[in-house]
Amino acid sequence: MIDYFMNPFAEWIGWFPKHYSREERVLVTKLDFLILVFACASTWANNLDVNAIYNAYVSGMADDLQLYGNRLSYLNAVYWAATTVFQIPSNALLTILPAEYFIPACEIAWGLFTLGTGFVKNYNQLMVMRFFVGVTSTPCWIGNVHIINSWYRKQELGKRNAVFYATYPLGSMFTGYLQNACLTLDGKGGLAGWRWMFIMCTIITIPISLIGVFFYPNVPDNCKSRWLTPAEKELAQKRLLAEGFQPSKGMNWGILKRVLTSWPTWVFLIIANLYWQTPYPSTTPYLLWLGDNYSVTLTNNLSTISYAISIISAFFFAFYSDWRGNRWDSLVMAGVVVLVCNIILLVWNVPTGAKFFAFIALGFCNGPINLVIAWIAECLAYDLEVRSISLAVVNVGYCVFAAVIPLTAFQTQDQPRFFAGYIWSVAISVVELAMIPVPLYLEARDRRLGIHQAETDVIIASAAGLDEITKEVGAGDISLSSSNEKKELDVKVHDLS
Repeated sequence: MIDYFMNPFAEWIGWFPKHYSREERVLVTKLDFLILVFACASTWANNLDVNAIYNAYVSGMADDLQLYGNRLSYLNAVYWAATTVFQIPSNALLTILPAEYFIPACEIAWGLFTLGTGFVKNYNQLMVMRFFVGVTSTPCWIGNVHIINSWYRKQELGKRNAVFYATYPLGSMFTGYLQNACLTLDGKGGLAGWRWMFIMCTIITIPISLIGVFFYPNVPDNCKSRWLTPAEKELAQKRLLAEGFQPSKGMNWGILKRVLTSWPTWVFLIIANLYWQTPYPSTTPYLLWLGDNYSVTLTNNLSTISYAISIISAFFFAFYSDWRGNRWDSLVMAGVVVLVCNIILLVWNVPTGAKFFAFIALGFCNGPINLVIAWIAECLAYDLEVRSISLAVVNVGYCVFAAVIPLTAFQTQDQPRFFAGYIWSVAISVVELAMIPVPLYLEARDRRLGIHQAETDVIIASAAGLDEITKEVGAGDISLSSSNEKKELDVKVHDLS
């Protein structure tokens, strides 16, 4: 299997840069299997479990539990409120607790609360279950993002984040298929079909958590994975040190000051959340427009196009941005397309083909979403803890928008033409494009003034020192042979700094 990923095709598509040694390719291939398999599977299951309530709602739950009025909106709000509050504590805990146990444990917990959802008797019980699904599922996305962006080189991050992102639309597409299958179980064991869906979700979720326990690694400088040799663990750290990624500094109260005084936290909080919201019309508004114009079957089929094209887009922009060596131009290209599409939808009185183009092209522009995460990780390479907390802060903004925007700008009563919503989308599309030069300027300023350069010099010097020791101990044996050698390396790094 490893040899398969070392063939010329993998090199041609840029999965491995040409200059990688066999040892480094073997390591990266191992990391892909150890990290991406669980991260993608758990995120897919999470998306399946979280979205199951919407399919269940239209499949009998609404009548059985008397979910009249805005109760579905309240259920959505309580989920997002729970996951919003737990974002930052979750990633703070992840810098202390081993990821291979913390994230799977949370997955088991949300699986059990999902199972409980299938047996609720009333709306109040459903609200409680929804709240705890929100709390326990929080580490799934934000925790996996932290781990993925802690192991890979900068030219590898775009592609790996794209693979991870693709599990979201796949989960959304699969939910409807699973619900249709569960409807055939209606009445079995005295349970309605929608209740069987939550049971099946749990059956899928729990085994996936076990993959994490046995295979998922923690961050590189605290990795105890049995699947990586000592030499590979040291090579993993050396790769990151060479690119300026700093090991953990430990969790303490100083982290608060470092987060608050870090410009990437606040600049990307704005850029990421503006960008993540601009393609929103490709989701629910597109589905509701289809429902007003086409049959149920055709609506369900056509609605999957935007999800499918977003997967294609994710890989296209990931490979392009890794090849270019930056993230900003992909975001500019997608941002221009988003602006044009939202203007078309705001005008509205255009041919049907133009509307289809706008909705589907917005789906295509969902692809570069993962590049924002890679950009944040690269900007905060010098501080692992700040990177972890800042990713959580940025995602808090997304959770807030996800709860508020459908209740304000895109109210269901305004369908199919969400005039206020499209005004909002056009406005934030303009602001998002205007904001992209800001991090570019601040990055250039930091380089010019030497801000954080001292930390980068130290860790790059550390990597250089490790290279010298690697040559001394011989090819294929990267481990430091004695504590004295480690002390000598520390002295070298101190002198160079």
